[in-house]
Amino acid sequence: MVERYVMSIDQGTMSTRCILFDHQGRLVSVAQREHQQHYAKPGWAEHDPTEIWSQLRRSVVPRALESAGIEPGQITAIGIANQRETTVVWDRRTGVPVSHAITWQDTRTSGYVEELRRTTGDDFFLERCGLSPTTYFSAPRLRWLFDHLDGLRERAERGDVLFGTMESWLIWNLTGGPDGGVHLTDATNASRTMLMNIRTLTWDDELLAYFDVPRAMLPRIRASAECYGTARALLPGVPICAALGDQQAALFGQTCFGRGEAKCTYGTGSFLLLNTGTDLVRSRHGLLTTVGYRIGDEPPVYALEGPIAVTGSLVQWFRDRLGMIHSAPEIETLARGVEDNGGCYIVPAFSGLFAPHWRSDARGVVVGLTSYITKGHLARAVLEATGWQTREVVDAMNADSPQPLRQLKVDGGMTSNNLLMQFLADVLDMPVVRPMVSETVSLGAAYAAGLTAGYWPDLEGLRRNWHRAAQWEPTMDPARREAEYENWRRAVQRSLGWVRP
Repeated sequence: MVERYVMSIDQGTMSTRCILFDHQGRLVSVAQREHQQHYAKPGWAEHDPTEIWSQLRRSVVPRALESAGIEPGQITAIGIANQRETTVVWDRRTGVPVSHAITWQDTRTSGYVEELRRTTGDDFFLERCGLSPTTYFSAPRLRWLFDHLDGLRERAERGDVLFGTMESWLIWNLTGGPDGGVHLTDATNASRTMLMNIRTLTWDDELLAYFDVPRAMLPRIRASAECYGTARALLPGVPICAALGDQQAALFGQTCFGRGEAKCTYGTGSFLLLNTGTDLVRSRHGLLTTVGYRIGDEPPVYALEGPIAVTGSLVQWFRDRLGMIHSAPEIETLARGVEDNGGCYIVPAFSGLFAPHWRSDARGVVVGLTSYITKGHLARAVLEATGWQTREVVDAMNADSPQPLRQLKVDGGMTSNNLLMQFLADVLDMPVVRPMVSETVSLGAAYAAGLTAGYWPDLEGLRRNWHRAAQWEPTMDPARREAEYENWRRAVQRSLGWVRP
């Protein structure tokens, strides 16, 4: 009998990965390729979508198949996870993007967003899409493109150009591109655009009118787990059966299927999601209301989310910009060389602050520098910044949720740092649990696709695949924890009080 597998394509901020999983949810092979980051101006962050598609087609998928020693016919289904909010507009007939993709980290729309909040306020948007205006979401970027590319809106009205986030771009190309490619998105990605009604899961007429976005350019909204069609390019005949925004994919991969279960993914940024079941919970403390996932025709499962803009990228900055370490794992060794941070705190507001503050004008600060501080203390402050930012989000989540979190499941590249994981347990005062498979973004997309294709029978079958690899319990003295948290909050206030020269 020929062994069959599920393929996950994880199109992330820094790279694109292809991973094959077997029936036990075990990683069989992986291939990965970084793509170029474009920073044309301060606050701008872009990707070349053509480069990403080319790398996937020519390198990433072929290498994953070759590494496993299998043929495309052994793939049961494809699931896609993607960096969310990143905005792509391309020509329907040629498949050529009208510009680079504007990523979720980009802050060029900050002036427009501030005007929205000042003139319209948050409630108009919160009632319709569950989101407050920030530079984080897609609709302000679309409006920016209309304002800066001559004739683009007229082309959009005629249906000559298409809009999508990265999963839309990849699915369209996989299913034929200009020759009949399917133009769709799933509810999790659509919920991040500021254009979808969070209750009906359809494009909202009032929001489309407000942002002046023509309906003709929009993809069809589908469930997160259903068969969208079959691939024509790259993997002919293989069904594409799932698409989720990367953080919702991680929620699915961590098998957080029950109300009150939460996970946090630690990558370039970090994202904490709490499953709220079929209840639509509106945050009063700076969190986002989003679609967690939708399986076929079942009711959508919602989530509260606390996004943190800079965590893993702070370690990259420490490595590449400051040259303090040669590789990311070295930061743990360096930080272990000191007992504490020496009174030094780093607030990494490189792109402003996300949840729970939502201040695009905030700027990074280093507080507590003295002649005593060594690069070991700085390394520890870099890691601790991730812990304190997570604490802020958990505090907001506990304030919004009727029952407090009792455990946090974690995943992503930073979870290999044991010092950081212990610090998280200490500052959150709760167990922190890491699964056997840390690549839960990819696993979640595979689970959703395999569930649709019948490769896995049901959600309980997926739960049985989840296994704990490590758990950290809190050990920090409560008085010390709260004293240090107060120091962190003072540092944040300095970040928020930054004044542009």
